[in-house]
Order: sequence, then structure tokens, then C-alpha cells
Amino acid sequence: MWHSIRKLEAEDVAAERRKQAVVEQVMVDQLSRAVISDPEQSTRADVYKEVHGLLGLGRTPMRFRKRTLHETKIRTKSGLTESMLSNKLRFDSRIISRNGRDACRELIGFFFACDRSLTVYEFRQFGKNRTNALPFIQKGVYQHQRGQRKGKVYDLSDFYIGANLTFQSADHNLPESVKQNSVLTLRVISIDEAAMDFLKASMEFKQECSKQVADDSEVFKKIQGILRESLSKRGVRVITGLGKYFRQVDKNRNGFLSQAAFKEALKVFHLEVPEGDLESLWLILDDSKRDKVDYREFTRAVFGEMNEYRKAFVRKAYMKLDFNKTGSVPMVDIRKCYCAKKHPLVLAGKATEEEIKSSFLETLGESCSNPNEVSYSEFEDYYEGLSIGIMDDDDFVNILRNPWGI
Repeated sequence: MWHSIRKLEAEDVAAERRKQAVVEQVMVDQLSRAVISDPEQSTRADVYKEVHGLLGLGRTPMRFRKRTLHETKIRTKSGLTESMLSNKLRFDSRIISRNGRDACRELIGFFFACDRSLTVYEFRQFGKNRTNALPFIQKGVYQHQRGQRKGKVYDLSDFYIGANLTFQSADHNLPESVKQNSVLTLRVISIDEAAMDFLKASMEFKQECSKQVADDSEVFKKIQGILRESLSKRGVRVITGLGKYFRQVDKNRNGFLSQAAFKEALKVFHLEVPEGDLESLWLILDDSKRDKVDYREFTRAVFGEMNEYRKAFVRKAYMKLDFNKTGSVPMVDIRKCYCAKKHPLVLAGKATEEEIKSSFLETLGESCSNPNEVSYSEFEDYYEGLSIGIMDDDDFVNILRNPWGI
């Protein structure tokens, strides 16, 4: 126990250092001045003399000379100062993606109150000793790309745990796997509460919640309430089974399915949703009116989803297994790493370690498209289903901590 506590403390310190390194890099990037030796920094007088041949014989043109500071006119593209940039909100986010490599990317974002701009950085590890913070979303003023607030510029009220930030993928230099979808969705998983309180107090803050948003939420809650009882005892097999079913039906591999496909899926898994409620749900999700909806969004709307606290531990467990960040884990490695020694049924003497381990591997294997490996979405689906029947967050986290040693 003492060793585990020390390990957790060390991980927290390392995480905070990474975030601080990103903060420093953001400030450097936004405040950096143009290089003095850049030819564009020549003063107007120097340029005039050079153009008209007045520099004198034997003198090297300005673009080849090593100039000193007093010969250079420093120009910057913006008038931002360190004081203005310090009024910022730091938040952590993740990519909503079926690709394990993308879902586990470490993204740290910043919202600047001075001009309502935002930027997102990625903390990257290169080899064993070199790390770097690189821009993922360049600093700029962005608008919602989906939902009820589509077209509106992001403001302070858009940042809270569980919020979705949407961007046009084509507008940014993103990995090819992320660019497969026209809209990139980032989920806010934590925010700097102290900075949020300060910004709320120092600027006009309006927490808007339109009637439409409230009505949509009621539709989700009603459907989830109808299905919760039928999922209480078979949540894992339904969620994992549906995930596998959707991946098989999705011939285009783009993650989108028609309304008819979703109706058929609910019928196959004996999930009864009133026709009127299903139509209302579809009108909310199909905001682009293409008769196509991402099946991950559909699943989240119909069944609900784990909170971000739980999801963080699921990602942590998967990242420990997928240490090469390939996006999939061989089933052999799952078998080697899973430890059932502290499972409640084992401790109570009602089952052996091997029985619990075999049951887990069998259920997980049934949900996989390839029985020899487990993707991130399949791993997450298993724990998404398990989460439905566990009310307490700490109980759920212990179920992850014990077998995976995190």
C-alpha cells in the first residue's frame, strides 16, 4: 500500500510538471519576437539605401550582414502582452475517437479571455529522454461546428468537464487518422477551477442554457431511464455486442450508420424504445440532416456514458497495455497482465483466480472483431457496460486498479 501511494504521488507530480512545461511553451510561442537577423526586420532607411545603391561601395547588403539590435526595427504580428495572456483558462481534453492511439493523446488546451481565442497543445514523448509540447490546434478564435450553438464563437461558458469542442479537421495540421472525420471533437476532461473562478469574477459571465438544450437533455434521460432496468444485469454483453455489431454493419468504416440500421440493431438486442422517442432522438443527433449518425454518439445518447473520472482510469489501463501506442493490444498481453487475485469473488472464496480471468477474457474476446487483439473502443465498451451497474466511482476505479495495477 505504501509503495502504491508513493507511485501515485510520483505520477501526479510528473503530470503536473508536464502541464507546467506546456504552459511555459505556450507563453514562449505566443510572445516570441521575430528573429533579429531576419531581413524583414531591416529599418525603412536601410531598405531605401539598399534599393537605391546608397549603402556605399564595399558594404555588404543588409540581408547578409550580422546586424545589431539598434539597427533592427522589431515588429510583431499582434499586440499581446504577458499580462493579457496570463488571463487564461487551462483545460485538459481528449479526442473522441475509436482509434486508441488518438483517444489516448495527451492534450492540454488554453482559452484566453482577452480575445476569446483558444489553442490546444499536445505533450509528446520522443524516445526515452526527449519531450516536447507541440501545437495541436493553432491559437485562434473558433466557432462551434455542431449542435445547438453551431456558428457561435467559443466563450467561457463553453468550458466545463464533459463539454465537447468541435473544429473543422481540414483547417488544422492534424494526423491523418484524425482527419478521416470532417469534424474533430475534443472532450473537456478537466479544468483549472481556480482560473475559472478568477475569470468569472473578473469578466462578464453568462451561463446560457437554451430551452432547446434542456429539452434535448430530457429526451436522452427518458430513453436512458427506459433502458436502464433491462441493462442492469446484461450491460456488458449488450454494449460490447452492439459495438461489434455496428463495426460489422459499417461497411464504409467511417463510423456513420442510417436510422434503419440503428432500429434493426435495437431489435436484434431486444431493446425496446418507443417510436416517438426514437424519432425525437434522431432529430437531435442528425443535425446535418444527412440521415447518418455516428454510432458512438448514438450509443452515448441511448445508454448514457461513464463520467470523465472513470474514463480517465480506463484510458490509463489501456495505455499501460498499449505501451507502444499502436492502437491495439494483443490478446496474449491482456492474458498476461490481467490479475484476478484481489477480485471480490476470489477474496470471498466463491471463485478461483483462473475462473474470473477466463470469464473476463471470454466476454472481452466475444466483443472483438479480431479474437487475437483488442482495440481501444472494444476495451472501453467492456468497461462502459460494466459501469452501468456500479453506482460508486471509487468502487468502479478499484475494479480497474486491482487487475491492471494502476
